[in-house]
Amino acid sequence: SLRSRCESTEEYDYDYLSINKTWVLTPKAQETDATQILNALLKNYDNKLRPDIGIKPTFIDVDIYVNSIGPVSVIQMEYTIDIFFAQTWYDRRLRFNSTLKALTLNTNMVSRIWIPDTFFRNSKRADSHWITTPNQLLRIWNDGKVLYTLRLTIEAECLLQLQNFPMDTHSCPLVFSSYGYPREEIVYRWRRYSIEVSDQRTWRLYQFDFTGLRNTSEVLRTGAGEYMVMTVSFDLSRRMGYFAIQTYIPCILTVVLSWVSFWIKRDSTPARTSLGITTVLTMTTLSTISRKHLPRVSYITAMDLFVSVCFIFVFAALMEYATLNYLVGNKKPLEHNNRKARLPPAGAQVMPSFTTININNIMHWPPEIEDDEDEDPGSPCLEGKECERFFCCIEDCQTGMWREGRVRIHISRLDSYSRVFFPTAFLLFNIVYWIAYLYL
Repeated sequence: SLRSRCESTEEYDYDYLSINKTWVLTPKAQETDATQILNALLKNYDNKLRPDIGIKPTFIDVDIYVNSIGPVSVIQMEYTIDIFFAQTWYDRRLRFNSTLKALTLNTNMVSRIWIPDTFFRNSKRADSHWITTPNQLLRIWNDGKVLYTLRLTIEAECLLQLQNFPMDTHSCPLVFSSYGYPREEIVYRWRRYSIEVSDQRTWRLYQFDFTGLRNTSEVLRTGAGEYMVMTVSFDLSRRMGYFAIQTYIPCILTVVLSWVSFWIKRDSTPARTSLGITTVLTMTTLSTISRKHLPRVSYITAMDLFVSVCFIFVFAALMEYATLNYLVGNKKPLEHNNRKARLPPAGAQVMPSFTTININNIMHWPPEIEDDEDEDPGSPCLEGKECERFFCCIEDCQTGMWREGRVRIHISRLDSYSRVFFPTAFLLFNIVYWIAYLYL
């Protein structure tokens, strides 16, 4: 039984090996031919020298397949991109005559032939993928054409201009060139369809929308020579949804909430003061949060402008009540003293009370009485108060600019004026703000 078991095991191993040989191995003639070709190509090959050195520059055609873009870091001003980077050039030293038109080789051959010294000028960090094997491809055609591709994940710089934040658009570049070979030795070229992108639904842009890309080439002049620089620019526009929910809508609601104090009686000092202070502190918190996810730039962004104006409106609503409370509080004693001073003497002719009406400085009603001109006590506003210059503290001011002017502002009606002025001014500001940043 032991002998039969061993025989069955040997038969099983033999069958397994025969199956593997049939499945894996290529025909013996092609395997020998490929080996001989590689040995012949590498026999006198010097990988330290570029093709056609001293004769003409080496032209390198570049192709990029964008696997994904994102995320974009606003604070660090950088973005992450995952690409397949392909370079194609001709090397006459790698020509061969064979029935094989091309040789597809693994990464072991990469270090044995010359490859361009391409580097990414604006990269902070770059990684090539090595799982499960190095993600590199080398293919050599019988006419000397060489294709070299590899997969890279690059964290590149993107200088963001945040003046229009969060309604801003950006163009994030990916810049590469030769590290050591000037334009006289290496020339990079774009093909007609050099750049392709994958399905954008898998990209991690989050706050941005991909709107397009542009590829350009230019010559960079340095002290070491002139270098051909290739640039791919990815155009991104920011989505406003997050910032509208987190900042804009809360700021607008806080400003509207501060207007509630205009409908509260001015005698309710605790209620109006608490409401004003609460809205001011809320705007301070919103202002701090809005700057939390931004770099510390020295200029004002669009969001900073909006939050600042909202803060001014909320603070002005609180100051409106402080002004009203102060002026009305100083008005009542003056009116009381004025009534005592105007008590008619015994036996004097009593005239009915009236209110002065100014119509374009032409007509005054009722007509002035000459007998009372000498007894005019003057305006109570003159008693150490300067309110006459700005407001009509007493309903019937006797002297000063307000008697001759066309407009009267009654302090007691300041809340009524604010109910109209504050919403109108805030509405006009929003119209101008959104039109300027969205359409201009």
